[in-house]
Amino acid sequence: MNRLKQNFTGIGLVKLLIYGFFLLFLIIPLVSVFLVSFTNEPINVFGSLVSWEQMQISIDQFKNATIDNFKSIFSYGSYFKGLINSLKLSLIVSLWVLVICIPIAYGIARTKMPFKKTISALCTIPLVIPTFISAYAFIIMFGRAGWVTYIYEKLGGEGMLLDPYSMTGIAIVQIFFFFPYALWPMVAAFKISDVSLEEASRNMGSKGWLTFITVTFPLAIPGMLSTALVIFAVSFSDFGTPIILAPSDLNLIVVDAYREIAGFFNWGGAAILTVIMIAVAGVVYWLQNYLLKGKNYDTLSGKPKKIKLSENKALTIPLAIFSGFVVLIPILAMGTVFLQSIATTWGKDPLPSGYTLEHYRTIFTSSLGNIQNSLILAAGALILSVIIATFVSYFVVRQRSTTLDFMTTVPLIVPGIAFGIALIQTFNTAPLQLTGTAFILVIAYSIRRLPYMVRSTVGTMKAIKQDIEEAAVNLGATTLTAAITVIGPLMLPGIAAGSILVFVTVIKETSISILMAPAEWAPMSLAIFQNVMRAEYYSAAAMSVILVVMVLVLQALANKLSGGNKS
Repeated sequence: MNRLKQNFTGIGLVKLLIYGFFLLFLIIPLVSVFLVSFTNEPINVFGSLVSWEQMQISIDQFKNATIDNFKSIFSYGSYFKGLINSLKLSLIVSLWVLVICIPIAYGIARTKMPFKKTISALCTIPLVIPTFISAYAFIIMFGRAGWVTYIYEKLGGEGMLLDPYSMTGIAIVQIFFFFPYALWPMVAAFKISDVSLEEASRNMGSKGWLTFITVTFPLAIPGMLSTALVIFAVSFSDFGTPIILAPSDLNLIVVDAYREIAGFFNWGGAAILTVIMIAVAGVVYWLQNYLLKGKNYDTLSGKPKKIKLSENKALTIPLAIFSGFVVLIPILAMGTVFLQSIATTWGKDPLPSGYTLEHYRTIFTSSLGNIQNSLILAAGALILSVIIATFVSYFVVRQRSTTLDFMTTVPLIVPGIAFGIALIQTFNTAPLQLTGTAFILVIAYSIRRLPYMVRSTVGTMKAIKQDIEEAAVNLGATTLTAAITVIGPLMLPGIAAGSILVFVTVIKETSISILMAPAEWAPMSLAIFQNVMRAEYYSAAAMSVILVVMVLVLQALANKLSGGNKS
């Protein structure tokens, strides 16, 4: 009885509303898409609850349920090829990212290599560039009319140095634009390992390279395993790169799922591919937690020794050159997109034939609506995320709500294209026919980015002492009033930092936008994608530069706020 009474207090009702939100827009869509994989047609879950006639239709659909879609995965058809190719691509990318990041991370963490601060700063650039823009940049660089191809042929080569429209092309784009996800955890791994073990190895006569192989490298392996799995998951769920570069004869699961739902309206095929994507991402997430859970990798005892950075030029100069080459590729890619945006024409030559700002003038006249749409949709998703995340962090910290904590981690597991398909199939019919509206788009954005906001607000919430809230309650305020008027203002630093992160990631969101955005609410990411598909490359380049500049400005603001919060 007391528990029932608690649920109908102000704060209890808020908690029930948040549970209802997750049930309606996350759990039911994911369950629904699983059911569709058996029925080959959408299940009107909500219609079945309010209409007996619809309930009968749904029952008849289940009578015709089949496991043919699951069989097709293992029948060595296109779905199976898509799964195998995607797994192969993700494995290749994760392994190569590790190979690239090990020397860079070691150089940043353990040496005084030249231009270390500059290289460290440049390593963050790939994080702010949407993947479909980086893929588009590689077309301008390495395509048949690309400037790299021109230079390659002038040096005596034949054809293209690299075919961007291939598995190799996709892998290289992902490697050079995903490596920062692995770099910084590996830098941390090299920094926290106990240097006294390395000193002991050297005192026993071991040379520098042998000490690295036998002591330093093994100590960083836990961090490497974790980051390799992160890269695997990011590569597997990446939609922006394959949708631009994958040729029609290359099956990749994210592209196949998009084509099934957007091109052929094959509900069953899209559903089974969605289930597979979620299953693979879930296994990777579980494996990452399993490998690190309960394991003891501690090497520090007492006060750690200060790391003595290596000044050996035979080591630091090659590391700087290698690191510079790696960060140069993304910089050249964005520089190429910028040149395309101000070019009058650019054929198979190293530089454009002329320069103009006309493409930007066109964007700010004919495509201003796309910029406004991006800002409005991101603002809507931000407001919803702030409200939900603030209360979720309160319930997680104050009431130890593990269920809500788990629900906010689910979007990290579900690939964007999979979540979009789940929402389309669930809200495609009355009484909740939301597919094709800005409302469901905002919902999708907010749920996808909610984990970032929750992590930011939970950290702030933990720092707020409970006696402040109790004092307000003792003075006559309800728990809900205390949470809003006392806790809320104290959480503003965490909310501010998380808000810009949500805003930035929503603006550059690709998979949800391309799959779900209606024409009248097309954001910048969808407009750029459509321009690339229509071969309107100059307009696509100009809007890409605007998008990246917006993201860079917001990212800089987020870094300033988070830096200010630390002090």
